[in-house]
Amino acid sequence: MNKNLTLLPSSSLTLLTKPDIIRLLQAEGEEFHQLTETALEVKHRFAGKQVYYRGLIEYSNICGKNCFYCGLRAANHKNRRYVVTDDEVMEAVRFAYQKQFGSLVLQSGENNNRINVHHIADLVKRIHKETNHEMGITLSMGEQDETTYREWFEAGATRYLLRIETSNENLYKKIHPNDPNHDFSKRLQALQTLKRIGYQTGTGVMIGLPFQTIEDLADDLIFMSHLDIDMCGMGPYIEHPDTPLWQYRDLLLPKQERFNLSLKMIAILRIMMKDINIASTTAMQTLDPHGREKGIRAGANVVMPNLTPTKYRENYLIYENKPGVNSDACETLAELERNIRDAGEEVAYGKQGTSKHFLNRELWNDR
Repeated sequence: MNKNLTLLPSSSLTLLTKPDIIRLLQAEGEEFHQLTETALEVKHRFAGKQVYYRGLIEYSNICGKNCFYCGLRAANHKNRRYVVTDDEVMEAVRFAYQKQFGSLVLQSGENNNRINVHHIADLVKRIHKETNHEMGITLSMGEQDETTYREWFEAGATRYLLRIETSNENLYKKIHPNDPNHDFSKRLQALQTLKRIGYQTGTGVMIGLPFQTIEDLADDLIFMSHLDIDMCGMGPYIEHPDTPLWQYRDLLLPKQERFNLSLKMIAILRIMMKDINIASTTAMQTLDPHGREKGIRAGANVVMPNLTPTKYRENYLIYENKPGVNSDACETLAELERNIRDAGEEVAYGKQGTSKHFLNRELWNDR
């Protein structure tokens, strides 16, 4: 393994071949431990020991898409639809600001309504005013046209997360309806548009999908490297009973294997793209009570405490058994900080946590 994991001191990129990646994804025992230990060393060297809080506000579960894996899909009529009020958003913003979070994430289903688009822009401006422009703002609101992305960027949302879910177009078609509203090329185009506008651009994949292979996951990592992303949010696929993919649950890997595979994906991406921001997602915690902390020890440097008002959380169930639906934010933060410190890391209070990869690219382009 040492040959494949040689650190490149003058570079923020390690080039692993596809066979290298496949072998690392199959690592077990001591080799698995070595992989995560190496990823942690790489993180410390290129991204530091700090873990950044992104306060997550699940703004709305209204979605125009019908993705086969997602509990928010438009055809799921069991889900009660909601939009968090402006006052409730600002209450969560003030809580995050008082607790010295460096940034926020506004996440929702995909809504292309122009009234909603303009309202999000106004909300971003209001958040900046409330926090003296001290907090970074990430949006995760699906595919939008370039005009919308520019309006939100100019309002002050300088980060955007749009998960590709899988870089294999054939697999993408198996987990989405075959219609113009679920087009693989449009998803790719949206990611390129975000980068062209100047967003810190993030993407990610689901790990352990039905029909997915180890080769697919290796290609996902290569895809993210070639796209030159600044942020990544990925985690294990977790089935939801009110989705079409539920019928294929017997094809899934055991949950522990999906969790371990997710740790390997985080570790390998950290080694490949040393200075990007990588989130340890809530889905990790769903499969393991200490999943987020284990993700941090495998190379992640971002966690997203949920600040959504508790009365809405049970209606933002993308997957089954999502943790923290009824958790008190203060208690959750206290436990999270203890776990992060126990992992040997430190919380980066009051810091936006701009992607070092993004900053290094901008510095290089300015030369």
